[in-house]
Amino acid sequence: MLHFENDYNKGAHPALLEALSQTNLESLSGYGTDKYTLSAIDKIRQVSQCLHAQVTFLAGGTQTNQLVIDTLLKSYEGVLAAETGHISSHEAGAIEFSGHKVLTLPHVEGKLNPVDVQQFIEDFYADNNHEHMVFPGMVYISHPTEYGTLYTREELERLSQICHNYRIPLFLDGARLGYGLAADTDLDLPTIAELTDVFYIGGTKMGALIGEAVVFTKNNQPKHFSSIVKQHGALLAKGRLIGVQFDRLFTDNLYFDLGKHAIELAKELKAILREKNYRFYLESPTNQQFIILENSQLEILSQAGLVYSFWEKYDTNHTVIRLATSWSTSRDDLLALRDIL
Repeated sequence: MLHFENDYNKGAHPALLEALSQTNLESLSGYGTDKYTLSAIDKIRQVSQCLHAQVTFLAGGTQTNQLVIDTLLKSYEGVLAAETGHISSHEAGAIEFSGHKVLTLPHVEGKLNPVDVQQFIEDFYADNNHEHMVFPGMVYISHPTEYGTLYTREELERLSQICHNYRIPLFLDGARLGYGLAADTDLDLPTIAELTDVFYIGGTKMGALIGEAVVFTKNNQPKHFSSIVKQHGALLAKGRLIGVQFDRLFTDNLYFDLGKHAIELAKELKAILREKNYRFYLESPTNQQFIILENSQLEILSQAGLVYSFWEKYDTNHTVIRLATSWSTSRDDLLALRDIL
C-alpha cells in the first residue's frame, strides 16, 4: 500500500527515537519539569523571538484546541471559526462538549476573511438582544488551513488588530505549522508570536510520536494552567516524552528542515499530478494537495494500492480527495505514485 492519506501515518523521525532511547534510563522529574522540557521551552522562546512566552506541552491537537479555548473563554462566550475549521468540522464537537459554541463564518479556501470577522462582531454588539446571545470571545484560525492554504502577513495583521480592538484573543492552530513556515510565505515564527495571543507548534504531524507545544505570547496563560490541564486529564506524569522530542526537533534546525523536505516533495507531487492531467480543487502551497476525481476513479486507485483521504463531495459524479506529503515521504514514494496514476 502507498500511503498519502495524511502526514502522520509513520511513527516518529529516527532522530527523535534516538533521543528518547538515549535518555530512557535517566531519572528525571515529572510533569514537564525535567531538564529536556525546560530546554525545549527555552529553544521555542528563542526561535519565536518571544523570550517571555509561556510554553506548555500537550499530547494532541484536539486536546490542545479544547484546552486553550475552554480556559480562555468565559462561560457565555463562543469562538469564531471558519465553517471548514478543524474545531468546526473534525473534532467531534469537542469545543461544544466543553460548553462553548463554535460560531462559524464563511471561508475563502479555508481562511477567515477579516471583513467577515469585523462585520460579525459589529452586528453582534449592534443587536439590542446581544446579552441573550453567545458572545464572540475569541477568533480561531489554523495555519495552514484545512485546505493547505496560508494566511498572509497582512491578513494576520488585520485579524490581530480586530481582536485587539475588541479585547479578545487570536488563537492560531499550528498542527501543521512546520509545513506552513517552509512554504512560500511572508509569515515566520516571530511574526506569528507577535500577532497572536496564543498559538501552538504541532509535533504529531511533524515527526513526533505525540506532542504539541502551546505558546502563550502575551503573559496571558491562565492562572494555574497546569492544574487546569490536569483537570482535563491531559497532564502527563512522564512529561519528558514530549519534552525530549521537542528539544530534539528544535536542535540543529530539524523542525524546519523536516518542513522543507515535505514542501519540496509536495512541489514534485504537484508536478506529477499536472503531468497526469489531474484537476486541482484549489492551489495549495503546502504539503496537502486536493484533486477532483470522477467517482469511478476512486475504487480504481484504491485497488491499485493508493491510500488517499476523502475530503468532500464535489458534485454528484465527482469527489475531492487529499494527497499529503510529510517529513517521512520519500522520492521512491513519489515514483510509485506516478506509476499508479
